[in-house]
Amino acid sequence: MAFEGLSARLQEAFRRLRGKGKLTEDDITETLREVRLALLEADVHLHVVKDFVAKVKEKTVGLVLDKGFNPAMTVIRAVNDELTALLGGENTPLTFVSNGITVVMMVGLQGAGKTTTAAKLAKHLVSMQRRPLLVACDIYRPAAITQLHVLGQQIGVPVFSLGDGVNPVEIATKALAHAKQQQYDTVIVDTAGRLHIDEALMDELQRIRQATQPQEILLTIDAMTGQDAVSVAEQFHARLTITGTIVTKIDGDTRGGAALSVKAVTGQPIKFVATGEKLDALEPFYPERMASRILGMGDMLTLIEKAQATIDDEQAEELERKLRQSTFTLNDFYDQIQQFKKMGPLEQIMDLLPGMGQLKQLKDAKIDPKQVVRTEAIIQSMTKQEKEHPEIIHASRRKRIAAGSGTTIHDVNRLLTQFEQMKKMMKKMTRGMDERKSKQLAKKSGKKTHEPSVKKSTYKKGGFPF
Repeated sequence: MAFEGLSARLQEAFRRLRGKGKLTEDDITETLREVRLALLEADVHLHVVKDFVAKVKEKTVGLVLDKGFNPAMTVIRAVNDELTALLGGENTPLTFVSNGITVVMMVGLQGAGKTTTAAKLAKHLVSMQRRPLLVACDIYRPAAITQLHVLGQQIGVPVFSLGDGVNPVEIATKALAHAKQQQYDTVIVDTAGRLHIDEALMDELQRIRQATQPQEILLTIDAMTGQDAVSVAEQFHARLTITGTIVTKIDGDTRGGAALSVKAVTGQPIKFVATGEKLDALEPFYPERMASRILGMGDMLTLIEKAQATIDDEQAEELERKLRQSTFTLNDFYDQIQQFKKMGPLEQIMDLLPGMGQLKQLKDAKIDPKQVVRTEAIIQSMTKQEKEHPEIIHASRRKRIAAGSGTTIHDVNRLLTQFEQMKKMMKKMTRGMDERKSKQLAKKSGKKTHEPSVKKSTYKKGGFPF
C-alpha cells in the first residue's frame, strides 16, 4: 500500500517521542531528522522535504517547552498539519459548468493508466447522476480505441470515436457537437500519451485544449514512477496549465512520494487516487484523511463512506435484531461476508482502521483470499437445517461438509469455532452499547434505569458482525 514505508518510519519516530516526559530541542532535531529521512526514502522531492521539515520545526520548537502542551502530541500535530497542507489542504472537487457541457481532458505519459482512469472517472460521474461521454483521441497506441470501447461497454458509458485515421483535434471537436446533440453533460477526452514528453505530443495536446476549452485538464501520474513524476508534472503544467492530478497504482507502491511532490511543484491539487484495478476503484482525494492514514490514525470517514455505499439498511437492522435475539445463523454470516467483500480488499479496509499500523502482528499478517473462498464453500455445502442450527453438526456431518466443499475437517471445525466466538463477542458488544445508551438517557432524565434502549439500529450504516 502507498506510503507504507513512510508511515512505518514516522510512527516509529513518534513512538520514541511518546516515551519522553519532556522534550529538548535536540529531541526535536533528532525526530525531524528521522522525518526527513523517511520522506526522502519515500521518494519525496528534496526541495519539498527541506521546506516541510523547516515548517514543522518552526511550529514545534517554541511550543514544546510551554506548560499545558503535550510535547509529543505537539510535534505529531505539527507534522499532521504540514502533511495535510503538503497534500493540498482540503478536497478539491471537479469543476462543472452550470449550463452546457463540462469538458475533462485526460493527459499523461503512456503506461500511467490514463485510458483505464478515464473509464473509472466516467463510472464515478455516473454515480453522481451525470451523463458522461468518453472520447477516443488516442489514435497512435495499438488497440487504444478498442480498449476504451470495451471499458465503456463494461460501465455502460458511450464512447465516441472516428477511427485511427482521423486527426485527434477533429475527433474532439466532433465529439463536442455529438455530446450537445445527444444531451450529454460531461465529455471525457482520452488523449494520446508517449513513453516520454516530446514536442509533437505537447503541440497536439495544446491544439485539443484550444479546440475544446476544457474546464479540467487532469494529469494522470503513476505512483510508482518516483522522482520522474515531478519532472513530468512540471513539464505538463508549464505547457498545458493542468488543473489537477489523478494518482494511479497507489495500492502498488509502498513509497508514494510522487503524490506528495506533485502537488508541491505544480500547485495543483490531487483530485482522485486509483486504489485498485477494478473500474470502481477510484476515490476522491482527501488530504487530511491521507495524512491521518500515513500517521497511523486511520481513516474512519472513508471506511464509513464505503460501508454506506455497500450495506443495505434493512439487512443491517435485521442483523441487529437477530444478534439481540441470539438467532444469528451461518446464513446471516455468509450474507455479511458478501457485503464486506463489496467494500474492497481486506488489506485496504484494515488500513483505514485507527491504530492498525501499530499492531505489528496484524500489519504483517497476509490476508489469504483463499480462506474466504474456503469459508464460503463450507457454508454452501451445509444443509438449510445445518446453517440455521450449527449445533447439530456432529462428526459425520462435518466429514460430509468437508468432502463437499473440498476442504478438511479441521477447516470446518475452525469455522464453527470462529462462528461461535463471533456470536458471543457481538452479543457482548450489543449489550455494552445498550447499557451505555441507558446510562446516557438516565443522565439526561435524572433517573436511574437499566432498561436497554433499542430504538436506533446499532449496525445501521456500516456495521459488521466481524
